[in-house]
Amino acid sequence: MAGAVTAGSSESADLRAPIAASWERSQEAGVDPFVERVAPAVADADEVAARWEVHPLSAVAPLIRQYVEAAGDAQGIIVVTDAQGTVLWVDGDPNVRFDAAGMCNLQEGASWNEADAGTNAIGTGLAAQRALQVFASEHFNEVVHAWTCSAAPVRDPDGGELLGIVDLTGRSSTAHPYSLASAVAIAGAVEAHLRSAMLERDARLRSRYEEGLRRGGRRVLVSSSGRILSSHPDGWLSAERLSLPPEGGELMLPAGGRAFAEPVGHAEAYIVHDDHASRARPRPVLKLRLLGQGRPLAELGGKAVRLSPRHAEVLALLSSRRGGMTSEELAADLYGDRGRPGAARVEVSRVRKLLGGGIDADAYRLTIDTDSDLAQVRTLLDRGDIRCAVEHYEGPLLPDSEAPGIVRERDELEAWVRQAVMSADDQDALWAWVQCPSGRDDAPAWKRLLVQLDFRDPRRSLAAARVGSLRAAFATT
Repeated sequence: MAGAVTAGSSESADLRAPIAASWERSQEAGVDPFVERVAPAVADADEVAARWEVHPLSAVAPLIRQYVEAAGDAQGIIVVTDAQGTVLWVDGDPNVRFDAAGMCNLQEGASWNEADAGTNAIGTGLAAQRALQVFASEHFNEVVHAWTCSAAPVRDPDGGELLGIVDLTGRSSTAHPYSLASAVAIAGAVEAHLRSAMLERDARLRSRYEEGLRRGGRRVLVSSSGRILSSHPDGWLSAERLSLPPEGGELMLPAGGRAFAEPVGHAEAYIVHDDHASRARPRPVLKLRLLGQGRPLAELGGKAVRLSPRHAEVLALLSSRRGGMTSEELAADLYGDRGRPGAARVEVSRVRKLLGGGIDADAYRLTIDTDSDLAQVRTLLDRGDIRCAVEHYEGPLLPDSEAPGIVRERDELEAWVRQAVMSADDQDALWAWVQCPSGRDDAPAWKRLLVQLDFRDPRRSLAAARVGSLRAAFATT
């Protein structure tokens, strides 16, 4: 039937409306209905493991398995994909898994969106943004006619974004009559579990920062995603969600007024307040630029501050430890095991003099509002904004520094950025990574970018050339 429809036959009238629409999209995308390898592999085992490790649905895999077992659908397999249709996890009957992988490449790392695999429950569910079942010959590719699959989307209860697809697949001859209902029920249970976890997290944040809301004035607690978590007096805020600057600071309210967002914790939440006094007498902000090959820069209240390499190290370490450090901890991070607390105290004293204060002399923590590129990248990574994070990542933290604490922070941040980029299914994030100093010679990243780019993308030729040159360089070493 697939061949008939792609040839323009009236047989398409026999299909259900959503399936017929999907066949038309598959034909327009140039999907071959007769190809033996239905879904292309877009990620190897290591990449799949990295993506699955950080994916929100990985934590509920045991719950998904329990629901399938309770439904009695033991002759099929469970498939979980990301929001792009890449398979991240497969479980269920071993024989069915083996046949599905061998016959149509339904296995981890394969892309089952419509543009790659034609009409199927995963890809068509993504395209239609709804739960549906694709039975046997309704699949666009003839190889998949022996299978029936039912899929339902799972959404993030916080912002409503699509997280992925839960799919139940089995042979058409043994298809469970309630598999679609089971898929919908599983997706609903997963969303309920995620919503419960979100509400528990909200409650912990309210408890943790309750004192900060009592400082006077109009104050509300806001999640890192912008959801307002506490009540606001006098109808001050009319919206349920705010758009927050990653590092905090002034923001425009939906009703047109202005407020100030103060990050708390490691930017796990914000206290947004309407503080007229602080706006009348604005506090100076210390701006730090510590990433990349250039000289570290500091600016206080709009005026440049000349930093020595050691001063830059002190400020980088203190900005990374907003809760403060002891003189012993700072000495170890600056000088290693033989570092003397007295030497660290001298350096802190010099930095305090340079800034006119701004550092608690007892707890060794910054008491001045600070805006650093280091904290900005970390906050963006925390919020899952990978593309923006890597675009702001100018390079390693203080690359010329050999201070043990800086080396540790530098290596951890770079590993975090790379892991996030390689785990995300985002071509632009990958492109930004290979453009920065740390990613220019990253052969796996260039290779993955080459696989993801459309053949018409002008960046593809550069990626191919870069993969070739890095491969040649590796061969000669």
